[in-house]
Amino acid sequence: MLDLRPVGYVLGLLTIVLGGAMLFPMLLDLADGNRNWQAFAVSSALAISLGGSVALASANFDMRQMSVREAFLLTTATWSVLPLVGAIPFVLGEPDVSLTDAYFEAVSGMTTTGSTVFPGLDHLPRGVNLWRGILQWLGGLGIVIVALIFLPVMRVGGMQFFRSEGFDTLGKVLPRTIDISRGLIQAYVVLTLACAITYGALGMSWFDATVHALTTLSTGGFSSTDQSFAAFIGPAEYAAVVFMILASVPFIRFIQIANGDPWALLRDVQVRAMLRWMAYACGTVVLYRIVVLGDHPETALREGTFNIVTIWTGTGYGSADITAWGSFPFAVIFVAGLIGGCTASTGCSVKIFRYLVLKEALKNQVRMLVSPRTVTVPRLDGRPIERDVIDSVMTFTVLFFLTLGVSAVALSLTGMATETAITAAWTSVANIGPAFGPEVGPSGSMEGFPTPAKWIMIFGMLVGRLELLAVYVLFTVAFWRG
Repeated sequence: MLDLRPVGYVLGLLTIVLGGAMLFPMLLDLADGNRNWQAFAVSSALAISLGGSVALASANFDMRQMSVREAFLLTTATWSVLPLVGAIPFVLGEPDVSLTDAYFEAVSGMTTTGSTVFPGLDHLPRGVNLWRGILQWLGGLGIVIVALIFLPVMRVGGMQFFRSEGFDTLGKVLPRTIDISRGLIQAYVVLTLACAITYGALGMSWFDATVHALTTLSTGGFSSTDQSFAAFIGPAEYAAVVFMILASVPFIRFIQIANGDPWALLRDVQVRAMLRWMAYACGTVVLYRIVVLGDHPETALREGTFNIVTIWTGTGYGSADITAWGSFPFAVIFVAGLIGGCTASTGCSVKIFRYLVLKEALKNQVRMLVSPRTVTVPRLDGRPIERDVIDSVMTFTVLFFLTLGVSAVALSLTGMATETAITAAWTSVANIGPAFGPEVGPSGSMEGFPTPAKWIMIFGMLVGRLELLAVYVLFTVAFWRG
């Protein structure tokens, strides 16, 4: 029998946290003398009251007895229900949008996608833009914790490779779940503060530095200006590249570094592969722009590196019109978005780990064809890859591209142009942010998309962020029968 109490209890507590977080934009708008603070005040009161009621009604259970089925339900419910709460200020106050647009923006925030349906970001109350950044920051932190604690237990997408006694991704440093969560939060906060200070030192206002730090470390990409990062051309782009990369590596490595292992990051096979592949992509595009397009070397290096890294990591900032570079650079950037960052990071898309597993499985299959009598075991980072991990990774990858294709077809059926439909599917399922096509507004806003298209993208953002199977399993009869 499925016990909904642990799901309700955790959701209630998270709703209280979300309601408490609304006090920050409320205080900012109050300090600015903007009446929009009232929307955040009412929304906060509603969220805390609702969350407290649900948590109290569901508190009579033992959290240690949560089953895997309940973990699946909790994971999906968190990223689908909490955005409803996060969307309340957008409906009660500015920008005073429909429920569809408010929910789209909140889902895009919490899944760290970064697609927006809000035009005129420069003219919104500062509290609204701060709230958008907070939603992404909380969503990024949440997905790191889920990736390390829930997904390995749920055996989703090959994540069981990281599950062993005492959490193998940590070595012998932090054997308990509560210690992992505490360490992750500390690393996340420290990196966010470092990013904000760096942005401020490079010329951003304290407000812009704060919002962009929140959305950089979450690889979310929401900006406080319609120009996105084009408003901060120069050294800030290089700084953003560094912090976007740091946000896309396993956060657990920062904890190991803090505990006296300075080489933990570079020993990680995922990190080495990501940096190597990024260097290939950036080098190719930069050389193309210099040799073929005749661009200035520094401009080509800065814009090329920034825009590839922001798409690769799923952050989604923009500092230049990448469609103006030609079809080849655009193709490289499109593929980069389908790779993504490392597991246990705020990065999104398929992720480096799964491509490495597929590569090792393919190499092993070729060896078996060449030498049928030779018994070989595929390995990753010195560890044998079990058959169920390979099967899970293959299932995830096939399902990812199938979801991408079906979403593109569904979006095209809403009347959208082919280019828009394909890139909207790409940006939502891979949680990247920008889309391209005639229906996309000048500032990148998707406000003009048909309402059915927005709901298709909402679904794509949710399933993409939650590793597909964590959501799809809820649509099976077997799950509910237990």
